[in-house]
Amino acid sequence: MQIRIKSGSYKIRGKEVELSGMVFPMVEQFKVGAQGGYVTVDGRAIAGFPDRNIKIKVDSIDDYEVTKAKTTKREETDEETVERLRERFSILEDMTKACKKGTVRAMIVTGPPGVGKSFGVEKVLNKHELVHEIANDDRPRKFEFVKGAMSAIGLYCKLFNFADKDNVLVFDDCDSVLQDDLSLNILKAALDSKKSRRICWNTDSFKLRNEGVPDHFEFKGSAIFITNIKFDNVKSKKLRDHLLAIESRCHYIDLTIDTEREKMLRIQQIVGDGMLNEHELAPEVHEEVVDFIDINKKGLRELSLRTVLKVADLAKAFPNNWQAMAENTVLRRS
Repeated sequence: MQIRIKSGSYKIRGKEVELSGMVFPMVEQFKVGAQGGYVTVDGRAIAGFPDRNIKIKVDSIDDYEVTKAKTTKREETDEETVERLRERFSILEDMTKACKKGTVRAMIVTGPPGVGKSFGVEKVLNKHELVHEIANDDRPRKFEFVKGAMSAIGLYCKLFNFADKDNVLVFDDCDSVLQDDLSLNILKAALDSKKSRRICWNTDSFKLRNEGVPDHFEFKGSAIFITNIKFDNVKSKKLRDHLLAIESRCHYIDLTIDTEREKMLRIQQIVGDGMLNEHELAPEVHEEVVDFIDINKKGLRELSLRTVLKVADLAKAFPNNWQAMAENTVLRRS
């Protein structure tokens, strides 16, 4: 059922927005809650609103009407998109802190390559380690980024080495552990929702004996999976079943940077926040680098923060002809 709001509002990122005249799919009729009257609608239907059911503040059932009109079409403004992306990455940092504390056992972070997934996680974990580095204690680091391929027994050993509380293992583009049956069963045990997470290796192994790894242990650490795979889009039934088994044990963050426009706004935001400051380039050169990326975005090998850094490296190394150098190194040849 569609409803048109005659008089009502909703708070979007701290600002009360008047919604008079907008048409939403209704989820639930008028109710009165602790903060007054509201009608529940599907926020996902209109750009700029949260991807969930939302409560629109109305005084009575007379403040909206049933209609056959189509859902309001609305384009998310650049400012709203930037704020949405900033909010998602802020959530990523908060969830990483929770993984470090052990209050969150596991999370999956998905998004396109080169948008800052790994950077956001590593920044938080490094900040925790900095305290111990300043104290100059000799304890081993309590987190590790695991990249590339990994065998099941290698996974078992790595989990043992980071089994203590407040240890974090980050699997960064290490998708092989999500596709192997034995590795998957080990991860299921490590991420189990039970109070005690006991992991066993029930076959004889020279590697375990040689490295002093027991055939069973309790895992108290946390795990973070950073991947370019968007779980909802996987077509292979076997892989989809594997991913669902892990997803059911993890929090899932989709950074939702899917379009060229969103990627460019993310680039502009991060450069504006100081990403290129270490290059010691003039502010106008920062603008020129971003402008080069923007006007050539359809011809780039990859539209990402990594490409921005590559172009900035060229601007630093070849101040007089960096654009010609970039043309030959980051653009696809037609």
